[in-house]
Amino acid sequence: MEEKFRFKKKFGQNFINDENILKKIVNSVDIDNDTLVIEIGCGAGALTKQIKEKTNKFIGYEIDNTLKETLMKIDSNIIFDDFLKRNLKEDIKKYEHKNLYIISNLPYYITTPIITKIINDKIDVDKMIIMVQKEVGERFMARPKTKEYNSLTIYLNYYFKIYKLFNVSRTVFTPIPNVDSVVMCLEKKDKPTNLENEEIFFKLVKDSFVQKRKTLKNNLKKYDFENILKILKSNGYEDNVRAEYLPIEMFINISNIIK
Repeated sequence: MEEKFRFKKKFGQNFINDENILKKIVNSVDIDNDTLVIEIGCGAGALTKQIKEKTNKFIGYEIDNTLKETLMKIDSNIIFDDFLKRNLKEDIKKYEHKNLYIISNLPYYITTPIITKIINDKIDVDKMIIMVQKEVGERFMARPKTKEYNSLTIYLNYYFKIYKLFNVSRTVFTPIPNVDSVVMCLEKKDKPTNLENEEIFFKLVKDSFVQKRKTLKNNLKKYDFENILKILKSNGYEDNVRAEYLPIEMFINISNIIK
């Protein structure tokens, strides 16, 4: 593949060449006859082949049409289009299934837009087994009081239980990227029952981190901070606290008093 194929930087193409890692990715989740698997960014089809050994209920997405001849030999249910522009519900409804998994080596340059689209399109995915840039994976599962913790962390942890499966060295890719990778599991979880308004909650979180090194008070100047301060102090926080110190539960409590 390396000799025949001209890798395209604009698509973030780095193809994994270690079959053991590919098997480990697919074997990290139980796939049965009622499971539909989606792969985003099929590349040269190395991971696709491993998925196809587990299920015939499969949808693949690949933006690079030059890979069509290679991929169609593996499976005919690969859609050659920009995943971010697809109507996912229309694509999925052709398949009867009980479980929906996404198993993918995500293109690193659009990792967050891909996951955001899945959430915004209200795709009822049970698990996502995804390979991402190690730094991004650390951000996904970051804890309060760490530099990696940010609004994206809270956004994703609202929807998913997130944990690391294993690290992947950059040396198993062709061409070799500048970063190491990590395989993550994002597992659907029940939404908090005590949240009154999702729109207010997500706006609050975004505004709280708009300038991460500033205090919550400085970032929320357009809010009634006196009411917010009451909740903060009742939970042991001072008025100079920064957003990165607050767990998701505190943002839920604050959003519930915002009018």
